[in-house]
Amino acid sequence: MLVVIPEGLELAGGEEEHGGDEALAGSVALVLLEFEHGDITDVQAIEEIEALLGGHDEHEDEGHSAQEDSGEESLSDSILHAITEYEEGTITAQVALSEIESEISTHSHAEEEHEGHANGLILGGAILAGFLLMLILEGSGIGHAVHEEHHEHEADHGHEHLHHGGSGMLLVFGMTLHAATDGLAIGAAAATGSASITAAVVVAVLIHKAPAAFSLGVFSMHERTERIESIKDVTIFSLATPVLMMIAFYALAGLEATMIGIAMLFSAGTFLYVATVDTLPDMHNPATGKKAMMYVIVGVLLMVALLVGADASGLLAHGH
Repeated sequence: MLVVIPEGLELAGGEEEHGGDEALAGSVALVLLEFEHGDITDVQAIEEIEALLGGHDEHEDEGHSAQEDSGEESLSDSILHAITEYEEGTITAQVALSEIESEISTHSHAEEEHEGHANGLILGGAILAGFLLMLILEGSGIGHAVHEEHHEHEADHGHEHLHHGGSGMLLVFGMTLHAATDGLAIGAAAATGSASITAAVVVAVLIHKAPAAFSLGVFSMHERTERIESIKDVTIFSLATPVLMMIAFYALAGLEATMIGIAMLFSAGTFLYVATVDTLPDMHNPATGKKAMMYVIVGVLLMVALLVGADASGLLAHGH
């Protein structure tokens, strides 16, 4: 909730990528409005717009660098191009202002289209889809949680062990599928090209990986008659995350940030299911409720302290 969901929302929403152009478009529009009302001349309007760009020479260097990195001409580059044509005498000041106004109008329409591709329903739907996937698997008996119901059965009926038959394989499949969604989250984070985001997601995944593998190993040793079968179960579970991580990275690397963000939000939905549903049974049990609540609170405080410390030291600086 502290790492994957915020990063997924930011990537899918594209706020960081387009925020600077939106601010510039608003400021330039105010200058154009002043010119249309006759408060300033066309020459003064161009000078004010150039000042908003940070100066001609300074912005020209930065603009070329950004253009080379992105392969596209930004709004500021387009405005600067019109101003350069005016200064070279190719066009008049009024024509330059008309071109700038046209660029702002085009930019506004493009932003509306971009927002339409990643609206709130799509972002929320991606999280809900991941949550429902785990819910359906659990409801169909293909869960990932290890339940030790055989202890109560032993107390009531005197049986030493209660094997779940085919449910053992279903459990392995369910936990492996959840491990695969962990790999999806890491692969999507790696596809953003930001080492800090990837590291944060990896840490979040690894923190719950060890106890999950231990639980599966213990359960498998109880269910399986051969030790080699237990080793196979844990091996399959362990390979699921790195395998899907590589698949997700190569599949998402060439896609837009919006699609990468949606993939992260889908995996976040599975995390949300595990974080809530696995804890709720103990919460509602009077004998274990307070202890479970304390464990959750301590875990939250540790994660918050870890992430705040990493952010303060610059380890979580955004790179996308």
